[in-house]
Amino acid sequence: MRTALTELTGVRHPVVQTGMGWVAGPRLVSAVANAGGLGILASATMTLDGLATAIREVKERTDAPFGVNLRADASDAVERIDLLVKEGVRVASFALAPKPELIARLKDAGVVVIPSVGARRHAEKVAAWGADAVLVQGGEGGGHTGPVATTLLLPQVVDAVDIPVIAAGGFFDGRGLAAALAYGAAGVAMGTRFLLTSDSSVPDAVKRVYLGMTETVVTRQVDGLPHRVLRTDLVDALEHSGRVTGLVRALRNAARFKRVSGMSWRAMVRDGLTMRHGRELSWSQVLMAANTPMLLKAAMVDGRPDLGVMASGQAVAVIDDLPSCRELIDGIVTQATEIMAHLGDLAAEGPARR
Repeated sequence: MRTALTELTGVRHPVVQTGMGWVAGPRLVSAVANAGGLGILASATMTLDGLATAIREVKERTDAPFGVNLRADASDAVERIDLLVKEGVRVASFALAPKPELIARLKDAGVVVIPSVGARRHAEKVAAWGADAVLVQGGEGGGHTGPVATTLLLPQVVDAVDIPVIAAGGFFDGRGLAAALAYGAAGVAMGTRFLLTSDSSVPDAVKRVYLGMTETVVTRQVDGLPHRVLRTDLVDALEHSGRVTGLVRALRNAARFKRVSGMSWRAMVRDGLTMRHGRELSWSQVLMAANTPMLLKAAMVDGRPDLGVMASGQAVAVIDDLPSCRELIDGIVTQATEIMAHLGDLAAEGPARR
């Protein structure tokens, strides 16, 4: 299935696996790439050396194009970009809008730049700065999310920019891909659906929790920003905890993240200052941001859903199996192709037969 996205990135199918922290590692990314989709390696929870090792592992597992998700506000963003260029990574994606100079640095090296946005004005901004495509996530998506549904946000962005648009938030099968293409998107991106595959490294016990859940909630108690996660006893407890308790927990998790990431306190403070300025956050929100990586790690790596949070899109309510990435992507593309062929037949038959 060829679209502007497949032409731009060199993948076979317009299906993207998002860069989920602690989840989108070399095993999942290479499985997606080998299945013809665009796998995105999550680097926010990796050191620079760890990212280099992960990139090389993906390259050992696949010859297909793949991408790396970067934090635009990271103090070592330039070094990470230079690493991508050196290693020949095809795509750089960003959870936040990268500065024009970062976009130019990547484009000059032939790297495709795809920022993620949650509003039309943000898409217009990064398009004007030279982004090659934009990933638009509606409110149905997991992790940090906005209030506008994909069905409303997607057509707004498609109409506003002249670059390929990738739709995210609420997608899980071929019907969604066909619908996104009908809206004018060049492909779809999925997180929860790829987390729940046999190629995902998330512990089986945690996957079973996902498969048994139907309800998500958007909370600000994880890191001070709207964050869609599975509704669990821990999340309910966080929702009812006081401000002081939340800040104490954040400081404790910041110390844990320092040990895991190898970052110095100076680097963490510098990143916090950049984050606060770039996203207009309060100091309490900056402190609470330390909760995100450690609470996610507890579930996604350590296999303790009782001690961590589990980011999830609303699509979790309709997912009940763990296919391989190849089975998943092949099924999505086949179903979407059949739907579009059927719609073409309806159009050819004329109004009287509809």
